[in-house]
Amino acid sequence: MFTLPYSEADPCWLRYDRKLSLEEVPCLSRISVSESSDCITSAIHELRYAIGKMTGRVPVVDYKDEDIALTSAVRLVSAARASTLPDEFTASGLLESLGDEGYSLKRLTRGEQDILYIVGYSDKGLLHGTFHLLRLLQSGDSISSLDVTERPRNRLRMMNHWDNMDGSIERGYAGKSIFFQDNGFVEEDGRIRDYARLMASVGINGISINNVNVHEVETRLITAAELPKVARIAGIFRAYGIRLFLSVNYASPMQLGGLATADPLDRDVREWWSRTAAEIYGQVPDFGGIVVKADSEHRPGPFTYNRTHADGSNMLAEALAPYGGIVIWRCFVYNCMQDWRDRTTDRARAAYDHFKPLDGQFRENVILQIKNGPMDFQVREAVSPLFGAMPDTNQMLELQITQEYTGQQRHLCYLVPQWKEILDFDTYASGSGSEVKKVASGELYEYSHSGIAAVINVGDDRNWTGHALAQANLYGYGRLAWNPDTEETQITEEWVKQTFGSHPLVMELINSMLTDSWRIYENYTAPLGVGWMVNPGHHYGPNVDGYEYSVWGTYHFADLHGMGVNRTLKDGTGYTGQYFPENAARYESLYTCPDDLLLFFHHVPYTHQLKSGKTVIQHIYDSHFEGAVGAESLVERWIQLEGLVEPDRYDTVLKRLLHQADHSKEWRDIINTYFFRKSGIGDEQNRQIF
Repeated sequence: MFTLPYSEADPCWLRYDRKLSLEEVPCLSRISVSESSDCITSAIHELRYAIGKMTGRVPVVDYKDEDIALTSAVRLVSAARASTLPDEFTASGLLESLGDEGYSLKRLTRGEQDILYIVGYSDKGLLHGTFHLLRLLQSGDSISSLDVTERPRNRLRMMNHWDNMDGSIERGYAGKSIFFQDNGFVEEDGRIRDYARLMASVGINGISINNVNVHEVETRLITAAELPKVARIAGIFRAYGIRLFLSVNYASPMQLGGLATADPLDRDVREWWSRTAAEIYGQVPDFGGIVVKADSEHRPGPFTYNRTHADGSNMLAEALAPYGGIVIWRCFVYNCMQDWRDRTTDRARAAYDHFKPLDGQFRENVILQIKNGPMDFQVREAVSPLFGAMPDTNQMLELQITQEYTGQQRHLCYLVPQWKEILDFDTYASGSGSEVKKVASGELYEYSHSGIAAVINVGDDRNWTGHALAQANLYGYGRLAWNPDTEETQITEEWVKQTFGSHPLVMELINSMLTDSWRIYENYTAPLGVGWMVNPGHHYGPNVDGYEYSVWGTYHFADLHGMGVNRTLKDGTGYTGQYFPENAARYESLYTCPDDLLLFFHHVPYTHQLKSGKTVIQHIYDSHFEGAVGAESLVERWIQLEGLVEPDRYDTVLKRLLHQADHSKEWRDIINTYFFRKSGIGDEQNRQIF
């Protein structure tokens, strides 16, 4: 007997509330399968639960090699049973084209026989195909002539947790860790199993469960004492086609092995990591690999020994290579002890300056993980010039689902529109059409390993994300990681239908709230790409000079004449020169630089006229007033849904939106007042500025 869901947490988009009639869809009355594996078991359990909930009748399961005797069924078939498939699958060579995780859904009717095939080359493909079918059923899409074939564009589609074993989460805004508590693993794993279901339903296939800032307790996760517990968690995710990764401490040979050094060229260090890798794979044979933050923000790394990042990552990659493991090496490396008086040092340059010269020196099982922008997940910043700049080194994209700088899940800020812009950004690395999405997918340079990772936003709050509407970012990330060409409108509509239902007013209002929210948030916070006007440390709320005189290199350089960072080749930091020529020229010139990134690339007078016709200072005033009005409009739209949304979800979202509306006014008034006092230039519309 099976039980789904495994916990009492919010089901998110796996609610299965739509009502279906088996008379209209008779193929859903039975499930036919002739194979067994953990993934197939997960698929069958999900099908039985979902169909039972939607139709009122749990389908029976037949274990058969052929469907001749079946009149109606959902049939799961992998390559192992390809000989039992009809010609529609075998004649075209379809099965071989699916890859390890792709699938084909076809509904074939012959007389009274009604068979809906879920076909995958592997059991992972069958699981992904199952969730696709259930997404269609929940969304109300017709499956009368279903014929869909998909395979993921990105090979690695990963979640990066920043969870600590004491139960806290760095940059976590939705409660405590679902994995750890009191410096150990949680005993009850129902919540983890439901999380694995959620991740599999949007195509995630990799997860690192601990913080990249690896503290003393977490350093021990790769020891013999902790690995059996790690293996238990890995087994939960394995049943949903997801490989487990761990973040590791680069200094582990010293802290765990008692060595005097962590020098990557030291023989004893290399042997220690080789022995450790053997122990890890002895417990977790399908272990995905390790995530490393080194030589950044006081983390240990190869720089201590005058070695390069290639030296450091290659040493680890050598240890993992015999087992098929990979090293994910984060490129978030910069000087975090910068002198604010020094305008020649530019944090934005750091990743490119550190890693570009090393192109071609990394082992085949090393991936460089690059943040979407050169700074740190701001609401608006330029795309990192490192994408596509290393044709001979594997690269992957890092996004942030958790809203560290975009409202911390207290504010509604739907990030799918931002991610679409990043993915569609043309690097010109190999001429026109060299978008970031083609770098991440490995299409541009045929990388051996590549993909997308995101810093995750879940915790043990009942609704997972603190703000129920922040679940849309979690869902949207998975759908874009599977296929970055998926339209924003499709992703949004899918999520709303599955999470809140298909009532026309619900669809209209929640769709519009999500669509508008990123621009609304940007309007009342950071103007024209300058960023960082937040309280130090926790990064919540306005503080224009919070980081202006700090060591972190996050400056806006506002004075009485103007503001912005001069990153030009002509007389600035030279950062624009890191881009390929087409983008370098566009950003270098005041006349071609996009307005929304103007202050990221240029220091200009407050009276500088934008392409919109407004001056910089008037844009600051207008956008901040408009942003506060926009935040009020989110409340007004949500209030119209009272009675159409479950009371508990309605109330919790309303509280968050009311807080956002109030907080947006604080942002508006502090930002506008700061720049009014700094510039001495009044608002053309004579609105109240303090």
